Amino acid sequence: MRRVEHVMGFPVSVRIDEEDFPEAPVDDLFAWLREVDARFSPFRADSEVSRLDRGEVSAPSPELREVLDLCEEYRVASGGAFDVRLPGRGLDPCAVVKGWSVQRGAELLSAAGARRFCLNAGGDVVAAGGPWRVGVRHPEHADRLCAVLDLTDRAVATSARYERGDHIIDARTGRPATGLLSMTVVAPTLTEADSTATAAFALGTDGVRWAAAREHCEVFAVDTERRVLRSAGFPVVGVEAA
Repeated sequence: MRRVEHVMGFPVSVRIDEEDFPEAPVDDLFAWLREVDARFSPFRADSEVSRLDRGEVSAPSPELREVLDLCEEYRVASGGAFDVRLPGRGLDPCAVVKGWSVQRGAELLSAAGARRFCLNAGGDVVAAGGPWRVGVRHPEHADRLCAVLDLTDRAVATSARYERGDHIIDARTGRPATGLLSMTVVAPTLTEADSTATAAFALGTDGVRWAAAREHCEVFAVDTERRVLRSAGFPVVGVEAA
């Protein structure tokens, strides 16, 4: 089974290599992602995030509390480089919400009996079963890959400038993060991979060592001098020069 839908501002595709896998769990996956977008988007005035930020919600729901707790965990772990509450801006937990929600979606598929599937959310991937070959886009050339990975029961996420420019802020300075062109993290879940990649990018070149030191995380980064930096356990099967 294969399906692609546009949710949360990016394409989400799912491929399930199970014969006669039912449509209902896939419907549930996309319904969940649409619910997340409606509840947690800071770009929707009526979302729970926006209403909480304006003081119209006395206490966040259990799901939003979980997300905010993760945001705080990564703020502390990164020494304040990663922060979803920046001066002059509203609450924006998107850097955690994406990976967290897609990982939850993958768990819905697993609970429904899917054993071998690939869930791709705007280039961030949950790979169940395997092995799966996953490409990492070159940070400066859209038609090239800088690495090809071999993934089994893991997730991979990349933070970079190529889609949204200098959108990742180093909260310690209030200015766009510098030092890296891209940061890719492989971890057991997309929650960990996506949050770690964003926090590491905010840290700049120091983020490479920081991310690699986190338990069960492997990293592949390209810095602004076009050097490739990667941890020894990164599951790469092919690398192109940066």
